[in-house]
Amino acid sequence: MGDDRDYGDSISARLTYFLVGAGIGAVLALLFAPKSGEELRSDIADATRKGIDRSKEAAQQIGAKAGEYYDTTRQKAGELYDTARETAGEYYEATRERASDLYDTASTKAGEVVSKTKGAVSSQAGSISAAVEAGKKAYIEEKRKTELSGRTEAAPTYTPEKSM
Repeated sequence: MGDDRDYGDSISARLTYFLVGAGIGAVLALLFAPKSGEELRSDIADATRKGIDRSKEAAQQIGAKAGEYYDTTRQKAGELYDTARETAGEYYEATRERASDLYDTASTKAGEVVSKTKGAVSSQAGSISAAVEAGKKAYIEEKRKTELSGRTEAAPTYTPEKSM
């Protein structure tokens, strides 16, 4: 695209220089030509009109070329915008999916931890209950031994509650 622009600028510049040179040459040719005043004025007016017409044509060509550059640039910008939008959408979707996967994984792991914790608490609660029951039995056994042996002065004064 850069080469096309350079080529277009080169043609425009050359055409402009050519037209300016042709106009100056025509005016100088008319001034130095042996003609009457009226003929000379008519020739100058004709040369001026031709120069103006050529300038208008050159301006139209330059305007058309500028329009082409504008259209091409606009099309390229639109394509780049569409590509960027599509890429951003793809990244958004991939990120959203990944975040959803991570959330699901975290929820699953948290559920597993809760489940294991409940199991450990149940296991520990069973062990604690067994230890309390073993302590009660030991107390009752020691109390019975103490009462049977007649050593009441050394007997424990604690009485277990029967509600457990």
